[in-house]
Amino acid sequence: MNTLDKLNSDPRVTVRKDGAPDSEGHCIVYWMQRAQRGIDNPALDLAVNVANELRKPVVVFLASGPFYPHANQRHYSFLAGGIPDIAQDLALRGVGFVLRAYADHCLLRFCTEVRAAMVIGDENPLRDPEKWRSHVAQQIHVPFWTVDADVIVPSRLLKREHYAARTIRPRLNELLAEFLVPVNNPIAQVPWAAPPPHSLSRGQDFMGGWTLDRSVPPMKHWTGGSKQALRTLHEFVGKKIADYPVQRNHPPLEGTSKLSPYLHFGHIGPHTVALAVQTAVAPLQSRQAFLEQIIIRRELAVNFVRFNPSYDSLDCLEPWADRSFAEHAADQRQVLYSEQQLENAETHDPLWNAAQKQMILTGWMHNYLRMYWAKKILEWSPSIAVAYRRAVWLNDRYELDGRDPNGYAGIAWAIVGKHDRAWSDRPVFGKIRYMSFASTSRKFDSKKFIEQITSLEKRSSV
Repeated sequence: MNTLDKLNSDPRVTVRKDGAPDSEGHCIVYWMQRAQRGIDNPALDLAVNVANELRKPVVVFLASGPFYPHANQRHYSFLAGGIPDIAQDLALRGVGFVLRAYADHCLLRFCTEVRAAMVIGDENPLRDPEKWRSHVAQQIHVPFWTVDADVIVPSRLLKREHYAARTIRPRLNELLAEFLVPVNNPIAQVPWAAPPPHSLSRGQDFMGGWTLDRSVPPMKHWTGGSKQALRTLHEFVGKKIADYPVQRNHPPLEGTSKLSPYLHFGHIGPHTVALAVQTAVAPLQSRQAFLEQIIIRRELAVNFVRFNPSYDSLDCLEPWADRSFAEHAADQRQVLYSEQQLENAETHDPLWNAAQKQMILTGWMHNYLRMYWAKKILEWSPSIAVAYRRAVWLNDRYELDGRDPNGYAGIAWAIVGKHDRAWSDRPVFGKIRYMSFASTSRKFDSKKFIEQITSLEKRSSV
């Protein structure tokens, strides 16, 4: 077996277009999309290793356009904040970087321009990105491989949709020792000499001239990029992780890592996070509690999206939930709100309003409140299907970490019982787990949280 055969036999690699690299090709192209970082990136590492084997340079191609479903100015501005870090980290590894504007963003055209010998990409289990990869595989004339760069255990090894953490946990734990290892970050032996023409300058606004949804403004207190992601990780590991098992469910205490936007955009990888937590100076119970979230729960969400094509709709529900909803189809809701009332946080529930406002004003909602938020949308919508659609739309529109497997799995858990079990039967909810203002407020100081958001809203309006 030659070196290239060994590289593509890695379980993280999917060979989408087979064949030998173009011997007359000038470079290896890494098509960067989901894993937007120049360090700790298994897809980039593979591209560098292939290039070193073939004695060719590597160039990263990054292009974005205003057509990504539900994306708006808030999301693109955070993405843009990570570009300087990508450029700097790639330069240190001798890798070229080409940033293209929407009008000139075609990967196939770029590969022809630079005479690619082969193309490496990163995987994304969401519906539209997977279609883009399939299209490239059909049209490209050189080998095209993709890498599962944003999970620890390759998703393909799980083979099927898992129905709960208890079913996926043994399989992930069995494979962790093999895959939870430091990423190599190899250096390109043949450095990229110069970018081809038409590459945007680093400071140029790649959103210029776009017809883009600008109704959701960027967040000034969130800074995108790998450097800020690492600072956030180190602050969490150094100051918060010891108390994580208790404080993570107390929104006023801000005991969570707040890494989800950086993981969503690929500004940091799960390997980096998990390894830092493993070696943290903190109680074992605290480290295990967080590793359960970053490995088991996160990869359960990715598994759900990869193997269930209905991940963002009511159709993903389990048979027991379907039967339970059918039995309660005629139940009358005590309160109904329109989509606009929900979006504007105009309900009778001060805790729900505060959670919605936190999402609108900050681009992030506390993890514990996301469950309550979605369940109340179920309770206050005219049907389960409408509730599901509303939750997905609001989550994707306002959350920096929206349009992500974790968000879709969370909504499915809250509204249709995905990854959960049947509970006591009650009106409207059936056997879906119920949460109330009273029960939720007993878990943490809801009054303090509401006051914090009220204060934030006043400051934001000044």
